[in-house]
Amino acid sequence: MTTGGGRPWDRPGDQPDDRPGERLSDRLNERLRRWGRARAAEGAREAAAARVDVRVVTDSTAYLPDELVEQHRIDVVPLHVVVAGKEHVEGRDITATQVAEALREYTIVTTSRPSPAVFGEVYARLAAEGATHIVSVHLSSQMSGTYEAAAVAAREAPVPVEVIDSETIGMAMGFAVIAGAERAARGGDLQAVLAAVTNRLGPSSVTFYVHTLEHLRRGGRIGAASALLGSALAIKPILSVRDGRIVPLEKVRTSARAIARLVTLAAEQADASGVAVDIAVHHLDSADRAESVAAQLRERVRGARSVLVVELGAVVGAHVGPGTVAVAVSPRPGDVLEPPDAGVDPL
Repeated sequence: MTTGGGRPWDRPGDQPDDRPGERLSDRLNERLRRWGRARAAEGAREAAAARVDVRVVTDSTAYLPDELVEQHRIDVVPLHVVVAGKEHVEGRDITATQVAEALREYTIVTTSRPSPAVFGEVYARLAAEGATHIVSVHLSSQMSGTYEAAAVAAREAPVPVEVIDSETIGMAMGFAVIAGAERAARGGDLQAVLAAVTNRLGPSSVTFYVHTLEHLRRGGRIGAASALLGSALAIKPILSVRDGRIVPLEKVRTSARAIARLVTLAAEQADASGVAVDIAVHHLDSADRAESVAAQLRERVRGARSVLVVELGAVVGAHVGPGTVAVAVSPRPGDVLEPPDAGVDPL
């Protein structure tokens, strides 16, 4: 007599055992979780490999305000000033006012570039912080060996470094540096950052008035403006930076006329660009004049997005002397202005 039949779990008292199926499901779910984590890690590695972190470096003669340097993650390499045989670091242990006082007292003041080793340290630190590329923008190679020192260091840097000769100085260079840093912050690759810098440098201008040409003569930076020396006592020169060199632009008879002409020239340069502009008014120990120039430019230049007053530092101050007022105009490509009568219905 048969005591049972059919499948084992059909026997009285036996129930199906679902535990093997549950264990299989758990193992499958765990494998899926592991696979998901592996794919996420792989994706993160791929994203990190594809990530471009371009950092921007300049030197202290851009005279960027400290808050802009910090805001845009810009690294600034200082030049040096030697006063009566003692070396100082621009922006750290000597002020423009101290240099102006030394020049008035006919103390010997000279300047010197940073060494390639200093640039090398900056480039290595930025690479260690994650930079994949560096754009290094510096004052005119016609005025200083700073560009050359940066180029030497770039050849030994742990990441690619593009060194740019701005062929200018002050905030004409500084605004371009900011444009590059802003493009980098938006995830721009190397070519995009380079384009942002060069597009601002190309149309920029620096026009300035000096109380005397003597300081430029002593420093050997006078270039073509040396033709004015013979009549220096009779005129007040207006100079400009062209192709990296200081050249004479105009000469007038009084300081007041020179400042008025400086405002007119800067306004004309801004208007001729056809786009919005950033403007910086530099000065050495002439704050009242600089503020007056800035106020006039704010009124006259319709497309001025910003008009800053920025004191020149010790290095440039040592060459141009107290009383200098300069205007840097930096057009903003692509920021086209509407005609003055745009949106006004004709009569």
